[in-house]
Amino acid sequence: MTAKAILTTIATILAFSAGAQVNQFDINLKKKGAPIQPTMYGIFFEDINFAADGGLYAELVKNRSFEFPQDHLQGWKAFGKVDVLSDGPFERNPHYVRLTEPGHPHKWTGLDNEGFFGIGIKKGEKYRFSVWARVPGDKSETLRIEIVNTASMGEEHFYTQGRITVSSTEWKKYQITITAKETNPKAVLRVFLESRGGSVDLEHLSLFPVDTWNGHENGLRKDLAQALYDLHPGVFRFPGGCIVEGTDLNTRYNWKNSVGPVENRPLNENRWEYTFPHRFYPDYFQSYGLGFYEFFQLSEEIGAEPLPIVSCGLACQFQNENEDAHVPVNELQPYIQDALDLIEFANGGTDTKWGGLRASMGHPESFNLKFIGVGNEQWGSLYPERLKPFIDAIRAKHPEIKIVGSSGPNSEGDQFDYLWPEMKKLGADLVDEHFYRPYDWFLAQGARYDSYDRKGPKVFAGEYACHAKGKKWNHFYASLLEAAFMTTIERNADIVHMATYAPLFAHVEGWQWRPDLIWYDNLNSFRTVSWHVQQLYGQYKGQNALTLTMNGSNVTGAEGQNGLFASAVADGDKVYVKVINTSDKSQDIILNFKGLKKKESVKGVERIKLVSDKLYEDNSLARPENIAPSSESFEKEGPTMSTTIEPYCFSIFVIQR
Repeated sequence: MTAKAILTTIATILAFSAGAQVNQFDINLKKKGAPIQPTMYGIFFEDINFAADGGLYAELVKNRSFEFPQDHLQGWKAFGKVDVLSDGPFERNPHYVRLTEPGHPHKWTGLDNEGFFGIGIKKGEKYRFSVWARVPGDKSETLRIEIVNTASMGEEHFYTQGRITVSSTEWKKYQITITAKETNPKAVLRVFLESRGGSVDLEHLSLFPVDTWNGHENGLRKDLAQALYDLHPGVFRFPGGCIVEGTDLNTRYNWKNSVGPVENRPLNENRWEYTFPHRFYPDYFQSYGLGFYEFFQLSEEIGAEPLPIVSCGLACQFQNENEDAHVPVNELQPYIQDALDLIEFANGGTDTKWGGLRASMGHPESFNLKFIGVGNEQWGSLYPERLKPFIDAIRAKHPEIKIVGSSGPNSEGDQFDYLWPEMKKLGADLVDEHFYRPYDWFLAQGARYDSYDRKGPKVFAGEYACHAKGKKWNHFYASLLEAAFMTTIERNADIVHMATYAPLFAHVEGWQWRPDLIWYDNLNSFRTVSWHVQQLYGQYKGQNALTLTMNGSNVTGAEGQNGLFASAVADGDKVYVKVINTSDKSQDIILNFKGLKKKESVKGVERIKLVSDKLYEDNSLARPENIAPSSESFEKEGPTMSTTIEPYCFSIFVIQR
């Protein structure tokens, strides 16, 4: 031990010799614990809160194929002579519009599209407009495409214009690129039939920013995808959630409808359209433009293992009490085949049906799928009796694929206690647990996984968030308790292999559920404190868990532990010690590193700190960095190090061996 280290140790002892309570954490460096799975911290996407259309999916046009069922022109304002017809070129999207010259030289025919809470455009940015079109007669017709501000006080509405000449009697795709001359979150797309004396048929009108995530034409909104990438997630669960089940089986998420040419992907009613009458969105549908191919592609690009979830033949049990709403067990084969075909779509050779489709979409290589989930929050005997034939079929054909089952919608209770043994009996590889719970639950769960049975399935904490009673919005204190809870995930890396916060996205004008990880309007976004918690755990994930105790016990916020939660991991020659102080008092801490060789010491490098006295605040569009982590040097050396943790603080100490 160096002289400096000896002095540091003496100072540490003296600092706590005046009778103050010692919060001494003993961290064993000699023996590494369970490996932390690459999938440990990840993300979960469900199309709630306008997370897909109007959110991550960069399409700016609502109802682009005129398929909204109650009103085929919902989202559009028609003027002049506009007819909706239903014998279009795409089998699963048969509707289109015919624009006809209005019969008077001073009248116009055309359409306005309102987008999703408006169409957001940025000055200087390029936008790609495309349309499938034909002329029913033998005369070419000209379309004038504009992005307009209908509330403008200027001499003209339009920010920019472009023209398309439609000359073929056969359906063809036309496109132009236009540049926005102003920034406006509430613009409108306007399409004029500019030429006179004829008609033109239009289908699948689309407007995308050219600058999408990785430049994909059917792409994703760049800032939102970047926020996912910056989490460096290990696993990506999609597409739900309850939308996998559907309000009824006809509206379940059908992955086969979400692949192939985007213009022929049929519309689907969103499970969340009718769920909350107090926050009701009757125009909430799924275009399937963000489909399974795009999910797999995004997983690959952000470095996450894809975890697709498929229907087990049960409609949402919250919305269907009658057993007739579900598929009988003896009629499950089409659903089982869907699961097998999905594996083929992800991994199959280009000479297979579904692997060939993947290749035709631009990805001949396998997506290397390793996991599949069957069912979401089902419960009772209905679920395991349907899960069993899925497991049997997948095991028989794809023994390399790990299967995720469910423990139902609750974190404890009769259904939870029933389903866990059933999952073990069926041989599920992982069991998906969900818990949206208040403060006291999270404060009491610091040891949740310490006593779990180590034999049988592993744990996937698939949906969780702190929902304070009366404070169901994003705020710092709830995020702090999530950080505290995550110490039990990390400490028990031998049994917990995956964890994903939920929900992921929310539009500030279209949310139905909160808190959420990332919020946005049509042009801007912000990352919540919960996002920062997830990012810090992912960034300082480590390779192996280490034993960290206080007075021989895990630090779980238990009685006598002063509101402290802690865990530690090894990462090569570094150690990351995570400490969360959930109390309203500063806590003096000693980090005591055990298992060092004689004269060996460790050095403090850095302390990352997430702390605030704004307990019920979060970040916002106006103040995106209102509460964010900071970094400071932590120049300590020796086998022990003293420090102080501020009230309501999440700290990570980086230690060099």
